[in-house]
Amino acid sequence: MLSDEERREIEEETRHYGQKRGASVEALMCVQRRRGWVDDETLREVADMLGMSVDELDGVATFYNLIFRRPVGKNVILICNTISCMVMGYERILAHLEVRLGIRLGQTTADGLFTLLSVPCLGACDRSPVMMVGEKLYPGLTPELADEILREHGWRG
Repeated sequence: MLSDEERREIEEETRHYGQKRGASVEALMCVQRRRGWVDDETLREVADMLGMSVDELDGVATFYNLIFRRPVGKNVILICNTISCMVMGYERILAHLEVRLGIRLGQTTADGLFTLLSVPCLGACDRSPVMMVGEKLYPGLTPELADEILREHGWRG
């Protein structure tokens, strides 16, 4: 169930658009900032607020890869898999992260600290390979830098 605060924030977002549905991404992000992801019940409530069908809003949620439709870890690692990052070492960095965290791409560590996901672009091709944790971009990845980043976010491996 949406909290009063979430409802207020979503209503505030809708004021910036000619149609309520224009705020669909911001509304979903509002929920995600507080809960970490968007569950089915909440998606239905947000769809009602925006005058959208559940399928329409779910289509928005699943189109944007930064809206999570299932629980994720405290830290979501987004590793860029564009051609630039692939050429510059994406697979090596991904394999290193999978070994260090003991999970595969798309999974969350048993302690709930990290979720590892790939994304089609983080907009930093000139500094590839890159990944993002939270809202911080980490360019020029090496296995050693990846370890530092993991430690920065609580990894004790």
